[in-house]
Amino acid sequence: MEKTLNRIHPVSDPEATYFLQVSWEKDLGTGFGLLLSDCQCAWTGTVSEADISREAADIEMDREKYVEELRKALIARDESAGKYSFVIS
Repeated sequence: MEKTLNRIHPVSDPEATYFLQVSWEKDLGTGFGLLLSDCQCAWTGTVSEADISREAADIEMDREKYVEELRKALIARDESAGKYSFVIS
């Protein structure tokens, strides 16, 4: 299993710091787990392969392109710095 851990500052509260851990087996396209923490509370969730396919279809985006955008937003922080914003609600 592979994991990444990134520090994020959501646009909804720029002074706050959250930590986002993403874990996956083969690649993000087969599903992944999420852990979000503000160092006081933690929230977890999973995204299945079916969820990914459904979301890509809902926004009428090629599935492979959608998975690549997920990778850039959730994992590849250096190459996508400043391109993606997070809102915590």
